[in-house]
Amino acid sequence: MTDTKRIYLDYAATAPMLDVAKNACVEGFEHWANPSSPHGDGRAAQAMLENARRRFKDALGWTGDVIFTSGASEAVQIALTKSKPELQFVSPVEHDVVLRFAPSARSIPVDMNGMVVPTNLNHLLKGAEGPALVAIQSVNNETGVMQDMDALAKVVHDRGSYLMADCSQSVGKLPLPDADLIIVAGHKFGGPPGVGALLVKDLRLLQADGGQEQGYRSGTQNLPYILGMTAALEAPANWAGRAAELRQHLDDAIRKEGGVVIAEQAPRIATIASYHMPGVAANTQLIKFDMAGFSVSAGSACSSGTLKPSHVLEAMGTDPQVAREVIRVSIGRDTTRTHIYAFIDKWKSIFAEARRG
Repeated sequence: MTDTKRIYLDYAATAPMLDVAKNACVEGFEHWANPSSPHGDGRAAQAMLENARRRFKDALGWTGDVIFTSGASEAVQIALTKSKPELQFVSPVEHDVVLRFAPSARSIPVDMNGMVVPTNLNHLLKGAEGPALVAIQSVNNETGVMQDMDALAKVVHDRGSYLMADCSQSVGKLPLPDADLIIVAGHKFGGPPGVGALLVKDLRLLQADGGQEQGYRSGTQNLPYILGMTAALEAPANWAGRAAELRQHLDDAIRKEGGVVIAEQAPRIATIASYHMPGVAANTQLIKFDMAGFSVSAGSACSSGTLKPSHVLEAMGTDPQVAREVIRVSIGRDTTRTHIYAFIDKWKSIFAEARRG
C-alpha cells in the first residue's frame, strides 16, 4: 500500500495508473483469448485490439501505423534494429536505451543546454553517404529540455533522411512531431507499465521478420494493457497550465536559495526540471529527501541506481563535480502547491544543514 504521507515528485520515471486505465485493464482481463487465434474467442479479442488501435491513433491524431509493444524500450529496439537505413545519427543526450541499441551510430553534437542545433545537424547530414536514420528525443527525460522538433524534422527530411523521435516524455503533453518513427511509453501518462507503441509513418521503412503486429513484432499482444494505455491516452489532460505555474515557482525558489536550474536558458517542458545543490552530492540529497517522505531522482530512473555520472550532463559540458550534485524533480497531474512548497522547505533545510557542516 502506498504511504499517503509521502510526496511523489518522480513522474518522469513513471506515473500512477489512472482509474480509467485500471478499469480498461479489468475489461481486458475478461477477454483473455489470444488475438491471433482463428476461433470465435480469438476473433473477438482481435476486434477489441483493432478497436483500441483505432482509438489510440485518433487520440494522437496519427494517420500512420501503430505497432503495440511491451514498452518504449522494445519500440526503440524495433526502430533502431529493423529500420532499413544502415547509417544512423544519435544525439548524445538520448535515453540510455537508445544509445545501447545504436552502438555504431554517429553522434550529433549538442550545445551547453543539450539542444541539437539544426545547422549543425544539416552539416552532418550533408556529408552523409545516403539516407540515414536520425534519433532525437523530443523532451529530455533528465532536464526537460524540449528540442526544436519542427526545425530538426525539416532538416532531416530535406536531406532525404528519416527521423526517429523518442516521445516518451511528451506524448499526452505536446503535439506529435513530424517524425517517421515515434516512441510511446504507456506508463508515463497514466497507463500500465509494460506496454508502449511504435508509431510508423510508412511501414516500408522497417524490415518485417514475421510474428504479430503485421510481422514487425513477435509475441502475443497484451490486450488488457493495450486497452489500459489507450484509455489513459484518451483521458483529459488539462493540467499543463498548473504544472507550468508549479515548476516556475520551484525554479524561482531554488535560484533564490543559491541553487542552479539546469538548462534554464533552453525551452523546457513544465513537468521536468533538474537542480544543482552546490556542495551536496546527489546521493546524499536523495537519501535525505527519501527519509523526509519525498520521491525524487537523480538522472534517468533506469540508471539512477548506478554511481556513474549522467551522460546527459556530460554531453552538455557540465562540470563533473556539478553533475554529481544534480537531482531531478518531475511534476504530474496530482502534484499540488502544497507538495511543491513542502519540497522547497526541505531543499532549503538540506542545503542549510550542508553549509553549516
